[in-house]
Amino acid sequence: MRKIGSRSVQISVQKQDLTSGNLPKKILLFTLPIIAMGLFQNLFAACDDMVILGIFASDRALAAVGATTYLVNVVVARLIGAKEEREANRAMHTALTLSLIVGLALMVLGSSLCRICLEWLDTPADIIAQSTTYLRIYFIGTPALLIFNFGAAILRAGGNAKSPFLYLSLSGAVNVALNTLFVLVCRMDVAGVATGTVISQYLSAGLMILHLLREKGALQFRPRRMTLSGKYLVQILRIGIPTGLNNLVFSISNTQIQSAVNSFGAAAVAGCSAAYTLEHFVYTSPNSVMQAAISFVGQNVGAGKHRNIPKILRWCLFYAAGIGFVMGLTVVGLGRPIFGVILDSTAAIEFAMTRTYIFMFFYYMCGIMEVLAGTLRGLGKSLLPTAVTMIGACGLRLVWIHTVFRAMPALGVLFASYPLSWLLTAIAHFVGYLVAMHRLKRQGPPPVEPPDEPTATDETPTTHELLSTDETPTTDKISVTDNEVSSLRTAPAVAH
Repeated sequence: MRKIGSRSVQISVQKQDLTSGNLPKKILLFTLPIIAMGLFQNLFAACDDMVILGIFASDRALAAVGATTYLVNVVVARLIGAKEEREANRAMHTALTLSLIVGLALMVLGSSLCRICLEWLDTPADIIAQSTTYLRIYFIGTPALLIFNFGAAILRAGGNAKSPFLYLSLSGAVNVALNTLFVLVCRMDVAGVATGTVISQYLSAGLMILHLLREKGALQFRPRRMTLSGKYLVQILRIGIPTGLNNLVFSISNTQIQSAVNSFGAAAVAGCSAAYTLEHFVYTSPNSVMQAAISFVGQNVGAGKHRNIPKILRWCLFYAAGIGFVMGLTVVGLGRPIFGVILDSTAAIEFAMTRTYIFMFFYYMCGIMEVLAGTLRGLGKSLLPTAVTMIGACGLRLVWIHTVFRAMPALGVLFASYPLSWLLTAIAHFVGYLVAMHRLKRQGPPPVEPPDEPTATDETPTTHELLSTDETPTTDKISVTDNEVSSLRTAPAVAH
């Protein structure tokens, strides 16, 4: 209860429902914070890269860890959509427990094996010692990185994409400040950048845990409830393992393409690396819309509102293709001036522009492919998009390298495999979507079950009570949104 004037008022907090209302507007408002978060992540990563040139293994580790968020999103979103708050809470605690266990395991393995892995990657002898130092410190932050990513996925499954962005922005700003302090003032060099990164990761994880501790209902975190529920662990791994295999195959095909790029010389390597950095910023838009598709489709499947799914898909395709096309054209327009600052040779700039023209003019196809794959995952079909991507995207590129590129060894020919693979994979995903929707319609909506009777130990999932004086409360209720209720909280917090 909260005393306002002479009365005490009970405040009902409305969780964001992704199954009704103005879905196009909700999708857009849900996606924009995720795009902003992705842009901030790339900016902070670029800040680290400018200090530590040549250390690239950490980016691959981050990409692999980031992929785990999709599997949590699907399971929790479905249960929230089905109003199964107890089960959603069990799934959430299973996910957080799993993130801690995997994070600790990666910390030990990564710190122990990083030197060997760097030697396998033929890291130059003059930087391998510094690279090893950086990675050993960086892996200390792996548990925090996983906890934040899993927590962000949980909040997005419940319809909250703003809070993860705010927490990441704050921790990212601290990261930049610490990098400046440790490197420029304390002269800690590589170790300073790694230390700043680890501190910022634990800050973001701490903010995420504090947020979940203050949640109510399905997303409320309590340390004593941390356990591995076999039921939801199997569901999470069933979705997550195919995603991991998908990323592994992508790494193999990208390694082959990088090897082909290397054959054109140092200027090509430098130019394509610079173009790849800018592509990361553009990729945030289709990837963010894909995450929105997973959350919206997952909740609507859980709620049995199957008629909403085609509408969600249409608008997600529109946003992903539209935003990706605009951002791609922006990169094309600004590419040459930016590359002129980053690169020091005309040849490298031309190589960078070659890759930029081919990728950016067709990047909307990547957006379409990503959204269709996300929709399938939201429908619970994780194996299908994995198999299609492995064959359509990765397999086709490998065949292209050893056939068409070998016959016409030009950089433009090599990169032409990307738009073609995006197109063919998107078509295959769409066919899979049609089949999945046909089967879903035949199954019909899930049966409606009566809600569980609350027990004395249960907390009311939809009511947020603020303590006040011992005055007798009135029966007045004020229904407010999450953003409005944050202004009434007595404890300081980042906007919810």
